Amino acid sequence: MSIGDALAEARSRAGLTITQVSQRTCIRETIIRGIERGDFSACGGDFYARGHIRSIARAVGADPDELVREYDAAHGSPQAIRAADVFEPATPIKLKERRSPSWALAMALVLVVAIGAGVYRAVTASGHPASARTSADRVASSGPAVPPSPSPSPSASASASASPAAGQHNVVIQLTAIEDCWVEFTHPSGAYIKQAYVTGGTSKTWKFRHAVEMKIGNPGGILLTVNGKKLGRPGSPGQPLTLTLGPGRKVPGQAG
Repeated sequence: MSIGDALAEARSRAGLTITQVSQRTCIRETIIRGIERGDFSACGGDFYARGHIRSIARAVGADPDELVREYDAAHGSPQAIRAADVFEPATPIKLKERRSPSWALAMALVLVVAIGAGVYRAVTASGHPASARTSADRVASSGPAVPPSPSPSPSASASASASPAAGQHNVVIQLTAIEDCWVEFTHPSGAYIKQAYVTGGTSKTWKFRHAVEMKIGNPGGILLTVNGKKLGRPGSPGQPLTLTLGPGRKVPGQAG
């Protein structure tokens, strides 16, 4: 029996739907369906595939170690990897090349400026702005004018006082995993941001400049700190938990 068949059969025995397994593990439904069909391409690599298999197996009551050994036998044993490799995408991201500025456009702008300067000099030499030159002479003879110091406007004061508060709106989340855990971040509107798998014994920090919803797959197996406030274990093992964190959001009290 394949890994996908074993997980699908265990899920059926447990009376769970793919949606319920997704809620318990924080793994997207499309990935779970692919694994049950034996397709691991959406996992993002062998490291994440093993993590998915373990999480799904625990959720449906199957033996995760046996299924991971079967995966290693088919795809090769895990090799030593760097932390940077874990969080890099399996598919390289192609960046747009920066285009050099158009030299033709630059030369056209220089030509326009030169023509404008020539027209201005011609108008000045024709004698029409004589009054302006006379006024300038009077100002020069009376000494340099000292412009009055501008008083700060209420709007400028309000902006200055508001700018420090803007920096305090950052959401800094630090997670220390005692056991393996999945987390997923979304906007309060529901838009997907990112998902991560944190292995036991490691820590991970995320920073956001806006409010986020943090879904935790194993809240009883982690220690959570938000903006310097230690929350401890925010929930019970195996019970998914969603926290809304950000400006104006009440951070839950410390859990045991």
